[in-house]
Parts: sequence; C-alpha cells; structure tokens
Amino acid sequence: MGGRGAGRTAHPAAPRTGRRGAEDDQTDMEHLKAKIRHVPDFPKPGINFCDITTLIRDPAGLSDVVEGLTEPFRAERIDLVAGIESRGFILGAAIADRLRAGFVPVRKPGKLPAATLRQAYELEYGADALEIHEDAIETGQRVLIVDDLLATGGTAAAARDLVRRTGGEVVGIALLVELTFLDGRKRLGETPLVVGLQY
Repeated sequence: MGGRGAGRTAHPAAPRTGRRGAEDDQTDMEHLKAKIRHVPDFPKPGINFCDITTLIRDPAGLSDVVEGLTEPFRAERIDLVAGIESRGFILGAAIADRLRAGFVPVRKPGKLPAATLRQAYELEYGADALEIHEDAIETGQRVLIVDDLLATGGTAAAARDLVRRTGGEVVGIALLVELTFLDGRKRLGETPLVVGLQY
C-alpha cells in the first residue's frame, strides 16, 4: 500500500459518510498512526510503503480500525461487503461480520474459479485489473466496498464499476488510509467515502 496511517481514542468517533471535503469523512483514528511501519523504496524506488501488518497484529489496533470503518454504515442496511485483494479481505471480512452482511472478494485476474467480470485500471506505479464473479451480487443489493488504501483512486474506482456492472448498489467505500497528495478521491466523484487516516 503506497503509504498508510494510525490513531487516538480507544473507540474512534463515528465518521461521516459524504461528498464533502476530506475532513468531513475522516474517522478519529490518529492514535493508530504510531502502529504503522513505513518502508522506503517498496515496491519500487521512490515509494514510501505504509505497512499495516504492524497495526493489525495489535489486538486493540485491529479492533479500533474495524469499529471505526464499520460504525458509519451500521444504519445503511448493507447486504454485502466487497473486499479488494488483498488487505481489503482482512478488513472487509471483519467489517462484514460486524454488519451481519455477506462478503464478496474482488480479486486480481485469474484467481476466481467461475465466470467473472473484469475491470482494468491505472495505479500509482503501473496498471492492473480486478475481477469479480458474475453472480457474486444480485441486482439491487446494497454493497460497501472496503480496501486499505486510497492512492490515485484507480483500484477503488475499478471495484465500484465492477459492483455496478453486476447490478449492485454501491452505498459507500471505506478505506483505512488516504494519500491526500495523490487526490484519488477525484476519480470517485460522488461516491461516499469513509477514511480512517490521511497522509
């Protein structure tokens, strides 16, 4: 993840979903930044990678992250959480459990066994694609998309487009970290965002 963050209170204040400025939809997780390890020049020179493995191995830190990203959506009647490979699987499955929703994996090409839809996208250090099973989401189901990082916005936008192509309704996108200097939220337009930490 090109660069990610950490936090402050035992249980983060409920963030707001919305289409406003960056401060309006950020959770109170600043106390967690101290738990994230930064690895320079990974996966290539010039990238300062935020390693969240040091955060999610901490029981209290993991609980705070999951609760902080779940709380804004408790009243939204979420049917499914779509987690983006691979750290979105970790966070998304836990959030789905708290919302009593199902979980759908959004994967890299060639990893899903049945018929899929594919969406290509650009990211901060190259290009890639995502796939979802054609029958993963029923028309009209309300879907929350979860990932660890918002960088240029390409990955989140591709996942959103895949969900819409299945007939699902994207209720919002929950992300642990946003790299604000890359302005990725621009690519997501009016899609409601909840962000845990900003850099």
